[in-house]
Amino acid sequence: MAMSGGKDDGAPMMEMNTTPLIDVMLVLLIMFIITIPVATHSVNVNLPQATPPTNQPHVDPVKNKLILTQDGQILWNGSSITEGNLISLLQATKAMNPEPELQFQPDAYASYETANRLLKDITESKVTKFGFVGNENFATFGKAQ
Repeated sequence: MAMSGGKDDGAPMMEMNTTPLIDVMLVLLIMFIITIPVATHSVNVNLPQATPPTNQPHVDPVKNKLILTQDGQILWNGSSITEGNLISLLQATKAMNPEPELQFQPDAYASYETANRLLKDITESKVTKFGFVGNENFATFGKAQ
C-alpha cells in the first residue's frame, strides 16, 4: 500500500485515504455473506413411475437384424424401437450364451449421423458377433455407369 505524506510546504493533505474504508467494507461484506442462512427447504414433486414397454421386441437366440430406414426409424427384427431400447436389447443379447449374431443393415439414404450413433452404441455394448448386411448393394456406389 502506498501512503502519501503530503507536500513539504506545510499545506494540509486534500485527498482522503480510502484504503481503511475499503477494508471495512470488505469485512462487512464477508460478515453479511457468512450470516445469510443456507436455503435448506425442498420442494417434493411426485413424478410418474416408468412402466416397462408391453411390446418388447423379440430377441432371437441365433441372429438379430438391426435395420436403419431412410426416415430414421430403427427396426429390431422388424419391430420399431428407440435408441434406448436398442441399448437394453444389446445388453440382453450380451447376457445370452452363446451370444447371438447382430446384423446391421442401414438403408442407402439413411442418416449418417444416426447410423454413427447406432454403431457407437453397438461398440460400447461390446457385442462380439457383429456384421454388416447388404454391402453388395453398394458395390457400384460412386462408379461411373
